[in-house]
Amino acid sequence: MRRKWPDYSALWRWHFYAGLLCLPFFCWLAVTGSVYLFRPDIEAWLDRPYESLHLGGVRATPSLEARAAVGAVPGSVFSHYEPPATATGAAQVVVADDGRLFRVYVHPETLKPMKIEQDDHRIMDLIAHLHGSLLLGDRGSMLVELAGSWGVVMILTGFCLWLPRGRRALSGVVYPRLNARGRVFWRDLHAVSGFWVSSVTLFMLLSGLPWAVSWGNYLTWARNHWSATTGAPDWPVGGSPASAAAVRRSMPGMTEAEMAAMLPSSSGGSAVARSTAVDLRSLDHIVPVAARLDVPRPIWISPPAAGLKEWTVSSHIQNRPLRVTYLVDPDKSEVTGKDRFADKNIVDRAVNVGIAAHEGQLFGRINQAILLVTAFSLVLMSISAIVMWWRRRPAHTLGAPASNARPHFSTMLLVTTLALSVVLPLFGLSLVVIIAADRLFLPRFPTVARWLGLARPAE
Repeated sequence: MRRKWPDYSALWRWHFYAGLLCLPFFCWLAVTGSVYLFRPDIEAWLDRPYESLHLGGVRATPSLEARAAVGAVPGSVFSHYEPPATATGAAQVVVADDGRLFRVYVHPETLKPMKIEQDDHRIMDLIAHLHGSLLLGDRGSMLVELAGSWGVVMILTGFCLWLPRGRRALSGVVYPRLNARGRVFWRDLHAVSGFWVSSVTLFMLLSGLPWAVSWGNYLTWARNHWSATTGAPDWPVGGSPASAAAVRRSMPGMTEAEMAAMLPSSSGGSAVARSTAVDLRSLDHIVPVAARLDVPRPIWISPPAAGLKEWTVSSHIQNRPLRVTYLVDPDKSEVTGKDRFADKNIVDRAVNVGIAAHEGQLFGRINQAILLVTAFSLVLMSISAIVMWWRRRPAHTLGAPASNARPHFSTMLLVTTLALSVVLPLFGLSLVVIIAADRLFLPRFPTVARWLGLARPAE
């Protein structure tokens, strides 16, 4: 007689195999993500020596600072200017050379470069690449996306396993049994921690997907089917930020202010072509205007695109709903255009709110605290899962939960799987590979199937 499937054992097996793939990535993402939560604080601390300079004379003009930065990197062109955060601070001028961006800290009196560093080699940018792509580019981004997709499965099956079965007591469900020892202690530690952080973890997985190379392009393709949401996304996809050229090609009718607002903070999109002459004297008119606009920092002052004369003053604060971009005429020293977060389409607003919360910047220290506790709990859950697995693992096998029923399709299972495959394409693709391996590969290697715990049970 065919048993009901998926049963408790089947859910446990799906949870086990999904966890086997996800947990190493989750620990890595928890650690690197915890560091990245404090990016503004860490970068402010690293920049502290350049924000409290002993000045006795008159500050140089922004145009002279920009020229000094371009001269400090031979062969470079001006990209954008970031005004100092304090009255005694150094301006940061970013220049482009052969597709790379270099950040130059210019002394405001002597005009000597105090520090030059490649922009994407800064500590927090490296942490971001370690977190999002494992320093492996698009391949690493797809690995993280694959782990995140199966992480959704792990959380959903874990929630089904967590649901109390005929129990009225909250101990071991909402809070751990403090007097428990051995297997019960580790089980409660895993289950109760999972209950409290599963919703936040699920949000983090879904809000992180727009960055992934596969899902981010999938989202871009989907959103561009409507005229109201067409164009390049204003967040980096797969570690490759949108460039000005890409944005201009996708939305040829947009204003320069709108285009600048779409360029992410690690983009080289504001760098002008070598053949384009930029009158850096315009900075001397633009910077005072930017100071009066009270734009949230960090502030980018970027030159106009070819054929235009308006410069852009844009905020690149991580709390994306606070971002704003102004279009400024350098001849008249007046604002001629403005692009706010509220002016974006609904899809981009939703994604950017999710990104701001994902980075711990949407609602300040409380946001950071919630995500830090979640990251700690994920590591704790991973450790408890490893301990439980190791303790119950039989010798010479992987130790997967036993299968009590042969899988068969049901309407609910089919609909759920198809829905997840549509929302998470890499999950669907990997599932096809797994099914093919189960049908074609494992029957030829019964020893491997038994070790993996995938040998089919008898009817």
